[in-house]
Amino acid sequence: MLMKIAAAAIEAGAIILKAHGSPVHQKEGHFNFVTDTDVAVQSFLRKALTDILPEAKFFSEEQENEPLTEDYTFVVDPIDGTLNFMRNRRASAVSIGLLKDKMPVMGVIYNPYEDELFTAEKGKGAFCNGRPIHVSQTPFENAMVAMGTAPYDQDLAAQSMAFAREFLLHAGDIRRVGAAAIDLSDVACGRADVYFELRIRPWDAAAGSLLVTEAGGRFYSLGHE
Repeated sequence: MLMKIAAAAIEAGAIILKAHGSPVHQKEGHFNFVTDTDVAVQSFLRKALTDILPEAKFFSEEQENEPLTEDYTFVVDPIDGTLNFMRNRRASAVSIGLLKDKMPVMGVIYNPYEDELFTAEKGKGAFCNGRPIHVSQTPFENAMVAMGTAPYDQDLAAQSMAFAREFLLHAGDIRRVGAAAIDLSDVACGRADVYFELRIRPWDAAAGSLLVTEAGGRFYSLGHE
């Protein structure tokens, strides 16, 4: 089943690559947007994933969702890094997590711009394009910290910047990509050493958290909604 989910993610990535000048709409929250391509990718994935596992529920960023349950549930971000996509920064990804009992059991992240497919299944390790990956062993004082700034939640701005200062003082350096799925993939394969964000949504972390843990790392949620 994992490879079928991965195939759906790759097809979704092809939709992203073909899209140009997609209409943009404002969402609730500071500087928060959705494009017609986000919606199109979500619609494609809803059908493709339901065909793979008909009994699974579908929980995704660009729709109204019921609370998560213990049932099988696909948790999807059709384009993680929508603002990057809008500005042609080529740093966006498709993120698909399959949850059971509210915990991820499979995860797929596909970056179509780099043609990188990250996959993980609980208890079976994590992979990039079929090759095993592992988190780094870099000491914290030399760590590259990938950081999200919870931009939609302005009440967290001062606290986020305070954490950024502490990382700059006590770790190596920080990076801000703007797509949690890419940041978590980078941690899983050792390109970054830490990912930090004060508030992260389920669709941002469902797949990436499993990648990190299956690659030998740890995932803690401070503000998971």
